[in-house]
Amino acid sequence: MRNKNILIVGILITGLLMSDVDLFAEKEKKMSDVMSVIHSRKSVRHFTGQEVSTNLLDKIVRAGMAAPSAVNMQPWSFVVVTDRQTLDTLNDGLPYAKMLGKAGAAIIVCAIPEKAYEGLKELAVIDSSLAGENILLAAEALGLGAVWTAAYPYEDRMNIVRKVLGIPANVIPLNVIPIGYPAGGDKPKNKYKPEYIHWQKW
Repeated sequence: MRNKNILIVGILITGLLMSDVDLFAEKEKKMSDVMSVIHSRKSVRHFTGQEVSTNLLDKIVRAGMAAPSAVNMQPWSFVVVTDRQTLDTLNDGLPYAKMLGKAGAAIIVCAIPEKAYEGLKELAVIDSSLAGENILLAAEALGLGAVWTAAYPYEDRMNIVRKVLGIPANVIPLNVIPIGYPAGGDKPKNKYKPEYIHWQKW
């Protein structure tokens, strides 16, 4: 009976250890996947014109909302555009967003100063920029392409985006992110520069 109990305990311990090994392997795989997405992200400016599903766009916006923000105030809002006519109107009005003509969708990240910690415009812009980066990474992870095109801080571009999308005057249209299926040709860049790193102090 004693030997049987020892055997059972041994099996349970082995099972627990294997579970730990499996969990560690799963965590390692996820970490590898995250690092791969970060280093594979690129500015995609050439799209096939294929539509992007609402399901995928919802996943991307959820990723944007998962970004950190000062005191978790989340001073952002998102305008998701799939209407072809609206995309073309933005394409015509914005000088550096001509890829909208072939993009399947666009997400406009908006910063709302009054919702930011202490009502600071600077924090609203920083927090919303973090959300924008999450959107770019999520698009890459889902096999799509995306590129950040700035509206802020250019008054003329912000005015165009506000007018086309009906964005209130107190809301900052931070960027217009065209999203779609890559046509190919856009490649990630190796941006690592060891001279930019300071260990311990400047």
